[in-house]
Amino acid sequence: MHDRDSEGFGVGRFEITVTNLTRAQQFTPLFMVSHKNGVKLFNLGEPASPQLAVLAEEGDPRELINLLSGSREVKDIVTGPFSLEGIIDPGKSTTLTVRAPYPFDHVSVASMLFPTNDAFFALNGVEVPRGDKEVTYYSPAYDSGSEKNDELCSSIPGPFFQECGGPGGGARVGGGEGFVHIHAGMHGIGNFVAAERDWRNPVAKITIRRVR
Repeated sequence: MHDRDSEGFGVGRFEITVTNLTRAQQFTPLFMVSHKNGVKLFNLGEPASPQLAVLAEEGDPRELINLLSGSREVKDIVTGPFSLEGIIDPGKSTTLTVRAPYPFDHVSVASMLFPTNDAFFALNGVEVPRGDKEVTYYSPAYDSGSEKNDELCSSIPGPFFQECGGPGGGARVGGGEGFVHIHAGMHGIGNFVAAERDWRNPVAKITIRRVR
């Protein structure tokens, strides 16, 4: 029998570990949320919400947090440190713990890839494992479709890029495709070299396991 919280549901704590599978992309600090079945961060082929677009373009989850924190469909929201310590480098992993008691037994995870204009990876409303089972998912890179992929230092945020000789600019340029889709990768049309910065999917490994 699982422990009980004040609402009478099983505590249901889960560790979610994200591993960066790319060679030269970094992940912004993680955004995780537990919620009821049916909650989605996005739908492929449909426009991204303004809140998701901010995460995909700037790596900033705060608007998503504000959107979801007042919802009765949501239980827990967890983020990595919104600082250099929260960045996940290529080949590295970060683990966060989220509460997902029934009926809030689905989780979503998202983070921006940089340097990109509006690429992100995500788990989009998956059920947590039952019992002591551990499950692993692999995420492709998605394009929020909210910003054109000009691959310029002036429109891509980040603390430091060798190609830019310093931090990125992060200007919002708009002009995207208008819907969420699988990202087409880096093509070397701006300041970044595709041979160094491009990737092949999947870009992230996400493992979920119950902790007691």
